Amino acid sequence: MIVRTGEPLTLLGIRDEFADRPWEGPGEHWPDYPGVVGGRDLKAGGTWLAVLPSAGRVAALLNGRGEAADERTKISRGDLPLRAVLAGALPEVDLTRYDPFHLLVADGAGARLWSWDGRRPIETVVPEGTSVIVNGGLGADSRNLAPVFAAAPDWHDLVGMATVCHELPDGRRHASLSATLLTLGGDRVGYDFSDLTSWNAVAVPRVDRGVSRDG
Repeated sequence: MIVRTGEPLTLLGIRDEFADRPWEGPGEHWPDYPGVVGGRDLKAGGTWLAVLPSAGRVAALLNGRGEAADERTKISRGDLPLRAVLAGALPEVDLTRYDPFHLLVADGAGARLWSWDGRRPIETVVPEGTSVIVNGGLGADSRNLAPVFAAAPDWHDLVGMATVCHELPDGRRHASLSATLLTLGGDRVGYDFSDLTSWNAVAVPRVDRGVSRDG
């Protein structure tokens, strides 16, 4: 993920996953989370990035590093963005049931990151400016992408710089599958989605100023 704080806050989320894992594009896919829009993982049912347009808020997930959850009680991390975008914060759940992750929650006022390594959660306020968040966490920008994105007014054409594709020994392919570009600020949410062949605008309602940060 790449985040630029300010007015508006800009977020570019690129989903890296096994190429054969089924998914579908943005929509209101979850009756238990009314008004929440995002792409859906068809294997586990959750999402990697959830938007609540009425609140002008987004929650985005990255896999982290650390101690894996017990296989007997483990659940998918894909419900965390759904819960977090409604709560406006790290949801009150049993974190020991989740593998390590980084969970970003952002709106026009700024962004916070919760990182779980299997032992303890750490909350970080994302600093002003342009930040890169990868599996190693905030600031682990080994590809030095932050300065490039900080200098660019439009991120649509820079997506290819942040994508990956790896052929694994078993023949499976792990690659970037989609990208989401959001702008959060004022009374609207800008929501563009790409399957990495073309960009399309996702229609969402305007921000409802009666919706609080905690939903």
